[in-house]
Amino acid sequence: MIVGIVGLGLIGGSLAKAYQESGKATVLAYDQDESVLSFAQLSGVVSGRLTKETISSCDVILIAVYPQAAIAYLQEMGAHIGSHPVVIDCCGTKRTVCGACFPLAEKYGFTYLGGHPMAGTQHSGFKHSRGNLFRNAPMVIVPPSFDDIELLSGVKELLEPVGFGSLSVTTAEEHDKMIAFTSQLAHVVSNAYIKSPTAAEHKGFSAGSYKDMTRVARLNPEMWTELFLENRDNLLKELDGFICALQEYHTALEQNDEAGLIRLLREGTERKEEVDGR
Repeated sequence: MIVGIVGLGLIGGSLAKAYQESGKATVLAYDQDESVLSFAQLSGVVSGRLTKETISSCDVILIAVYPQAAIAYLQEMGAHIGSHPVVIDCCGTKRTVCGACFPLAEKYGFTYLGGHPMAGTQHSGFKHSRGNLFRNAPMVIVPPSFDDIELLSGVKELLEPVGFGSLSVTTAEEHDKMIAFTSQLAHVVSNAYIKSPTAAEHKGFSAGSYKDMTRVARLNPEMWTELFLENRDNLLKELDGFICALQEYHTALEQNDEAGLIRLLREGTERKEEVDGR
């Protein structure tokens, strides 16, 4: 199998390492940072460069850059891809990139699916990538058609060396709605939470709860800004609901409402058990 990777940051680097370590694929790659690409080649993760001349030889091409950069890449390279490769972007939002790339795939005759590997860390860059990052993690796919079983089966086979635990198929609209809650809201809350003046004095007083709440406070501001703004309608809806919920706790504390606070906390506990299982 020949795999093309566009972007060798945390996600693209981890994908490249997963394929290389599987022993089932030859990895070709492109990164705008020449030093990163050269290091990936010297370390043996990448076997060659993904160029206009080599891109059509790939079985699968995974695009792991920001959404607008992914669109720009396919606009530039679309005419050179050909009909054989399956192209999957790995961006954190889907409506914008899929809306631009489905027409490009139709125009140039290549197969394209939206994708989102559901794993990551608070760190970024190739140096933090690892081959087992996606082991047992979900992979979300947005296909051009939901009744093309042969395509979905082929995609599952192409992604098998990465070690994903599940493959979920959805629409770009549903993906962005869900990701606003499961990922983007969590990053906003964590990033805002750490801004408390008390945070500077936390050492000696913090344990698991603090670590859990602040893990994703450290993020890539430029990347997350692009993702937030592309999904601003869904994220604003989740933020509005969260702010309203916080206000209920604030009111109960302000009014010394013991019964009301117990009710709110019990509701949260029961909701957690309901959605995640006891």
